[in-house]
Amino acid sequence: MKKQAALTIAGSDSSGGAGIQADLKTMHGCGVYGMSAITAITAQNTTGVRSIQKVSPSVLADQLDMVFSDIYPDAVKIGMTSGSNLIEVIADRLLFYKAKRIVLDPVMVATSGARLLEDESIDALLKKLMPLADLLTPNIPEAEVLLDGRTIANQKDMEDGAKEISERFGCSVLIKGGHMLSDIHSSDVLADRNGVIRWFDSERVDNPNTHGTGCTLSSAIASFLALGYEMEDSISMGKDYLLRSIKEDLDLGKGHGPLWHVLYK
Repeated sequence: MKKQAALTIAGSDSSGGAGIQADLKTMHGCGVYGMSAITAITAQNTTGVRSIQKVSPSVLADQLDMVFSDIYPDAVKIGMTSGSNLIEVIADRLLFYKAKRIVLDPVMVATSGARLLEDESIDALLKKLMPLADLLTPNIPEAEVLLDGRTIANQKDMEDGAKEISERFGCSVLIKGGHMLSDIHSSDVLADRNGVIRWFDSERVDNPNTHGTGCTLSSAIASFLALGYEMEDSISMGKDYLLRSIKEDLDLGKGHGPLWHVLYK
């Protein structure tokens, strides 16, 4: 039985709710074979992160070489990149192996607003990795960083921002609107390479257990791209997968709990 395969390049989450663990659960749930290259080991749970240990550039390169030389991925999702030296390794190996269908979730800003990457690493992310992506999936705080600090306050700002980022990096851009805090909808906007705008609306679920939603959405989109769906269909199906996983209303842990990653049918 031949299956499509997807690769996640990201950090681990010892509590299983985000990062590599969430990515692999999502890929399995969406019907693709999931593989991983770990950039960092984190000690965390639903209440926060205690410590982070980056892997060495040589170990990351070896992981990528072993994956691409054996089971070539039909799509790649990139999450937590950890540092400029690791970003350079990722970019080098993706170019060397001519990786395709790259979904980059630019993990730069925490939900609290705290920066997760130093300026040097953000610069490497912008110059080395983003030009390789087929799709970027920033949340609003991350999009504001990409727009040099310009505030996104409404849907028009989201549209303009997505177009500007798309033109800058030559890829499709999906700005996630969860930070708008609408009581009814969770609306994301896509600007494709041709500047065409499309909105994706889904209901907002009253569930505080949303640890790993960004990881899950980007991995679901990558999975559906790996299965051969077009970009807009992959985003629509990815949002549906995320919504259903949130609606399972899993209640674990003392903080913002994880999702229950459903099987997509």
